[in-house]
Amino acid sequence: MSAAILVPAHALPHRTPLELLVIARRGLVEARTTDSYAQSYATAHLAALRAAAAVLAYRARPAAQGRRRITSVWVLLTMVAPELSDWAAFFAAGAAKRSAAESGIAVVTAEEADHLILHAARFIELVQELLGLS
Repeated sequence: MSAAILVPAHALPHRTPLELLVIARRGLVEARTTDSYAQSYATAHLAALRAAAAVLAYRARPAAQGRRRITSVWVLLTMVAPELSDWAAFFAAGAAKRSAAESGIAVVTAEEADHLILHAARFIELVQELLGLS
């Protein structure tokens, strides 16, 4: 691994990579067992977000405090783990749908929820392998 990438301190997770992966796996179990497609989709997306945060917690270091800008985890993931940029793009593309689903807007089908759960599971496995935590 090369030198750690500096990211704004406020954007770094406050948990260890292992804690974040445990929470991500729990979220995946919840996504698989819920009856609501929207909730399933949103929970799977959040599980992937937690796995991405695990990579940030592992590879990034806090930068000196500067202006606080809202920064997407998916943008930060691309910075610290360019090999995961396709995954970051995939999950970033689903962020608006997750937000709508969380708000109760019927935007998710059963197939979309199942598809996202499968992709989130694979992403979590990849992150575990990448971090040597599998």
